[in-house]
Amino acid sequence: MTILLDELDAGELAIRFEGEEPQALLEWALGEFGSDIAISTAFQIDGSVLIDMAYAIDPCVRVFSVDTGRLPVETLEFADALRLRYPGLQLEILEPDPEHVERLVQLKGPDLFRDSVENRLLCCNVRKVIPLTKHLDGLDAWITGLRRDQWATRTNIRKVEIDHDHGAIVKINPLAEWSGRDVWTYLRENDVPIHPLYARGFTSIGCAPCTRATEAGEDERAGRWWWETNAPKECGMHCSIEHGGFEHELHAIVGKHA
Repeated sequence: MTILLDELDAGELAIRFEGEEPQALLEWALGEFGSDIAISTAFQIDGSVLIDMAYAIDPCVRVFSVDTGRLPVETLEFADALRLRYPGLQLEILEPDPEHVERLVQLKGPDLFRDSVENRLLCCNVRKVIPLTKHLDGLDAWITGLRRDQWATRTNIRKVEIDHDHGAIVKINPLAEWSGRDVWTYLRENDVPIHPLYARGFTSIGCAPCTRATEAGEDERAGRWWWETNAPKECGMHCSIEHGGFEHELHAIVGKHA
């Protein structure tokens, strides 16, 4: 059943759950939306926390991730480890349209993201954003691991939002108030599985060629697209990005689906 919320409803809910533990918001959201809500994860620490919390509430909770075709092998192995840890978990791995990827590579080469910010955004959209958007079309709400302390573009996120970039569905951010320290404390205290790349100095994990380990004192997302200057540390999944002419090229590659 579709649950309709407007901006006023979302604002009131955001105020209601501000200061509450993430589990309280998760319990409300899973009860309110049932099978029409799912957790989005890239198998980073925030996603692991959400999966552990939500599984305790509903062992059949829906979870999805996007396999861009360029993920580290450790990420896919970690997905299998989560399935073993949480039996019955409905973990779905999405993939981009192979024809779209083929056209992208033919036109721009496999490592186009190194050439310009526009090309990087083009790659992110074809491999990640479009599969995500298609999946969200079938949901009434989604749950993310976004935190306000992760990056400047995320400082104003609310715990409950209307996601106008994805058909005005409801977006739930249970960890918005948490710090990275809060996340690590929960992981340790609850013996939650952690992506193995964190042990190698990674603090944010995406596609293999676009992610590196960070140095002491660097921002958490400094290892993402580190060769770019004055560019958003976002792929477009969580905010609409307009940058140069990449939208025109995207439409040329994927047609009406852009």
